Amino acid sequence: MRDLPINLLRTFMVVAETLNLTEAAKQLHKAPSTVSMQLNRLEGLITNPLMERGQHGVRLTAAGVQLRAHAQQLLNLHDQIVGSFQNIEISGVVRLGTHDQYASRTLAPILQDFILSYPEAELEAFCDYRPDYLVDLLEKGKLDIALVEMLADTEGGIRLRRDELVWVGSKDHFVHTQAVLPLVVFAEGCKHRQFACEALTKAKIPYRIAFTSQSRSGVIAAVRAGIGVAIIPYHTLEEDLVIYDNLPNLPDMEVTLFTSEKANEATLRLEKIIVENNVFNPQAITRND
Repeated sequence: MRDLPINLLRTFMVVAETLNLTEAAKQLHKAPSTVSMQLNRLEGLITNPLMERGQHGVRLTAAGVQLRAHAQQLLNLHDQIVGSFQNIEISGVVRLGTHDQYASRTLAPILQDFILSYPEAELEAFCDYRPDYLVDLLEKGKLDIALVEMLADTEGGIRLRRDELVWVGSKDHFVHTQAVLPLVVFAEGCKHRQFACEALTKAKIPYRIAFTSQSRSGVIAAVRAGIGVAIIPYHTLEEDLVIYDNLPNLPDMEVTLFTSEKANEATLRLEKIIVENNVFNPQAITRND
């Protein structure tokens, strides 16, 4: 088996994403004939056609689909290896503050990317369910960067993604039908708790605080046990939970990144990785996505 040159794989991935040789050539700053020649060379090494060319663009063959799945992983690993040597001089402590709903899910691959790219940097993570508290710590110089959830259409920070809050409960329990709705919430200071209570009060729905936790894992465990209902961002919905549409509407939130004005170079590199990561995008996350 012959080696597959990295530059050919990069060209292939751009064409696979655009499905248009002319557009791919523009993004690669190459002539269309050069892009076509590189694809032909890659197909020769693979010994299989990767694309079918037509008047309206290109279409991946079965071999092309298979290569696309593996090529991105290989390119990511290649870039991490190269980056670990190029960025070896980037060091220093990065103090990250965030909600554990991000730390346990969304942030894991991002932080792995950062550590692999900047092995000399030291990352300290601090989790708290109160966004205002985390931003306050950053402003006081006790954090370098904070990834929090803010009310949509407000000011401050880099807005990464808009998200919908939803009421959730256990598939095996029907606590949402009780005369007095039992709530599973974070402790005082949590925006989710505030919005839940305000929405129910406005709708004149009786409720009680049935369970309080300072962590997402505690909230989810209580919901699964049938202790009560909770509200969470839609993109963090667990498969074994159900959404209750009969309860009051909730405000949209935005995943927001705050960075200290005195941030060191390592912190700025982490900021760049978070902003550019595909897990965050400017589109709203809704149940139709």
